[in-house]
Amino acid sequence: EVQLQASGGGLVQAGGSLRLSCAASGFTFDDYAIGWFRQAPGKEREGVSGISASDGSTHYVASVKGRFTISTDNAKNALYLQMNSLKPEDTAVYYCAATPSDYGLGYERLKDPAIMEYENVYWGQGTQVTVSS
Repeated sequence: EVQLQASGGGLVQAGGSLRLSCAASGFTFDDYAIGWFRQAPGKEREGVSGISASDGSTHYVASVKGRFTISTDNAKNALYLQMNSLKPEDTAVYYCAATPSDYGLGYERLKDPAIMEYENVYWGQGTQVTVSS
């Protein structure tokens, strides 16, 4: 059974940093694309960043480029999101997600705004990030 457990959220002042972690189990990490999403109140879930666990390819939504860094520890089946220079607009519930790599299709799947419609995407519970101004 695929399980994802996100942690590391909290309350931070604008300009501060947080590091989110996602512990994964139930699947072979190298065979999946994994990523971070966020959902602010009243808004749709948004892709923040994704990574191909097999080759390390990464992508970021434009609003976080240069501030956030996604990484993995494949030996620990762990995903991280280092968030620096946080802004109040980064306030949201952050979710980690995993989907089979499918020869690169999974990595592209993480970028799809309709990702919630896919059956083969696994979600962890969210962790709240609140950035005060």
